[in-house]
Amino acid sequence: MEQHDVKAERLERPDPLLDLEREMIQDTWAKVYQSCGDVGVAILIRLFVNFPSAKQFFSQFKQVEDPEELEKSAQLRKHAHRVMNAINSLVENLNDGEKLASVLKLVGKAHALKHNVEPVYFKILGGVILEVLGEDFSDDFTPEVVVAWTKLLDTIYWNLQGVYEEVGWVSGSAE
Repeated sequence: MEQHDVKAERLERPDPLLDLEREMIQDTWAKVYQSCGDVGVAILIRLFVNFPSAKQFFSQFKQVEDPEELEKSAQLRKHAHRVMNAINSLVENLNDGEKLASVLKLVGKAHALKHNVEPVYFKILGGVILEVLGEDFSDDFTPEVVVAWTKLLDTIYWNLQGVYEEVGWVSGSAE
């Protein structure tokens, strides 16, 4: 992903997922989630290798450069599991707008207020998730599935931006 693709501009609200898209997401996620620990670690390592600035938010391993050493980090594995469980909660509740909003509000508030994570990192993470899932589950990630997942990840990012705005996030406020 090129740097100019990850500006923090407010996206237009993505179109709602169609029933077929929700089914495709849930079907592919069922396969991904069977190995959620390893997939989650692969996603975070790819994030940190391709976007080293993302490590600044993780005091436990922000100095670790070696991907193999990162892979052995208990803290990284724990965070990877939390990320995968949050995605699982979203995917399981694709038909429940209130539950989705609730999960995203918790995630957004924690990352804005407690961790001071710039919201653009959710956009970056979405791209990394698509990349890793597309490689590791290439038979399942057909062009139609990729479109559905892209729509979901754009929707997640759009909603998280709204939570950040709601809590009064100002870009760079942590610095």
